[in-house]
Amino acid sequence: MAVQRESMRIAVLAGGISSEREISFSSGKNAAAALKTAGFGTVDLLDPADESFLDAIRAGKYDAAFIALHGAGGEDGMIQHIMEYLGIPYTGSDALASACSADKELSKLLYERAGIPVAAGVALRRGDDIDPGSIVAKLGERLFVKPAINGSSYGVTKVDAADQLPAAIDLAFEYGDEVLVEFCLEGTEITVGVYDDGTTLQALPIVEICTPDDVDFYDLDVKYRDPSDIHVIPARLEEADYARAQELARAAHRALGCSGFSRSDFIVTTDGPIILETNTIPGMTDTSLYPDEVRHAGMEFSDVCATLVESAIARHNAR
Repeated sequence: MAVQRESMRIAVLAGGISSEREISFSSGKNAAAALKTAGFGTVDLLDPADESFLDAIRAGKYDAAFIALHGAGGEDGMIQHIMEYLGIPYTGSDALASACSADKELSKLLYERAGIPVAAGVALRRGDDIDPGSIVAKLGERLFVKPAINGSSYGVTKVDAADQLPAAIDLAFEYGDEVLVEFCLEGTEITVGVYDDGTTLQALPIVEICTPDDVDFYDLDVKYRDPSDIHVIPARLEEADYARAQELARAAHRALGCSGFSRSDFIVTTDGPIILETNTIPGMTDTSLYPDEVRHAGMEFSDVCATLVESAIARHNAR
């Protein structure tokens, strides 16, 4: 396999058009380094936002694309459609699964259909006649408000009082035309990576997220701090909750139709784990959760990235 890898050309797609552009570049550089370590002969970093992107990826005669794009244009199915049109194998979920996962309202419906517990909430659309008072009457004052399609906590607000809700809704609408307002769950925040090595759908060691006292929730200021300060692996959960969270992460992966890898976030309440969302292209930076889980599972990050590429090629050839 090493000889075969030496002759292969891989395009790592990073950057893009979303508000997570800079994070994506960090993920892409890490993935590119991992693929080179794994023995792939040519690994090029390409930015789909460049005007020359389509010409470059056509001319490159790439064997596969490793998608390290986060947010709009990357996790919503857009780049996957382009790769399919060009006939280039790509890592991760297909266009349909990506679109379903990126839409938090739609993914909640799919979770519920699969028997996965979700937080109570309401969906809002731009142009709706929005009555904050009725939302508070239904869900209470302690809420989370977030764009229905976005990532990395952009536009997310934790609301502790009714008078904070209108501004939180306005902020979320700055990042899209759909907004979710959800009941604020109390409990332990965790994340569970899922990895498909081609034979087994494996749940990785669970990360407990320890939010520092100086912030309200796991926001952008926290996500990219030193992992040793905010990540506890394995999570300090009761055995039953630990097993249940891993089971639900695999169930979410299947319910959304994901491929290759994913990472689902939960709050473990007194009633057990409740899912928040699933990321089809988890962060791959030095401080990201998924690489941390991979290391604690006793695997090399470079081997996981290589398997994602080889599985993508296998899926493409099987069509």
